[in-house]
Amino acid sequence: MYKSYFGFSEKPFSKTPDPRFLFLSSGHEEALARLEFVLEEREIAVLTGEIGCGKTTLSRALMDRLGDEYHFCFILNPRLNAIEFLRTTARLLDVEQPALSKDDLLEQINNKVYDNYQKGVCPVIVIDEAQMISDPEVFDEIRLLTNFQLDDRNLLGVVIMGQPELREMLASSRFEPLRQRIALHYHLQSLTMEETMEYIDFRLEVAGGTPGLFTPDAVQKLFELTGGVPRRINSMATNALLVAYGNDAALVDSAIIDEIKDELMM
Repeated sequence: MYKSYFGFSEKPFSKTPDPRFLFLSSGHEEALARLEFVLEEREIAVLTGEIGCGKTTLSRALMDRLGDEYHFCFILNPRLNAIEFLRTTARLLDVEQPALSKDDLLEQINNKVYDNYQKGVCPVIVIDEAQMISDPEVFDEIRLLTNFQLDDRNLLGVVIMGQPELREMLASSRFEPLRQRIALHYHLQSLTMEETMEYIDFRLEVAGGTPGLFTPDAVQKLFELTGGVPRRINSMATNALLVAYGNDAALVDSAIIDEIKDELMM
């Protein structure tokens, strides 16, 4: 369809978190650098941001940047109780048969973490959508994972990601012990107008297309409608390309954005 029409080798605004399409705004670049430092120190980081701002894509880019010396374990659905969380962590660390009791689970996890250390590998536990955690004891277990350490170093890193309400959750006095162990709190901001234009052109080029396909007035409308949130931009830009293709248009202008703005649930 529109791919060959515009000369793309792939879809420029896919919703999958492909690190190749990660546009490093100043905020994303800073977040990536600071997360990398925290994980090199084997500590806990908290990354928050609005829905669709690029947290998950950033975590995949972080994995690619750090390389084989780190073993990333992604917990994508954290609606677990404490034992389920530990069993999931154990499985992600390649424990073949996670135990049923907490003490045995912690021993299994400790053994795997130490095995990784001997191999020169640092496990990284990444908890996505952490604002959905309903069992407070899960946060206690996250904190206690950092007890796996030697005299001179921690043996694993933790990244807790979520929507802005995660910050409110962690502000509770209930989680003061966890907060004291968090080395980084970072909140991803939406893109500015200038960054939105750069973002669109960047993704067009990665997909094999030509920058400037979206006119400045179209980008302005997109920015106003999406608030600079990448996932919203992707959705609207895809629909705009479909309309432009259907109209045999060479460019996406503001009239096309006006045509699609009421079709999308923003």
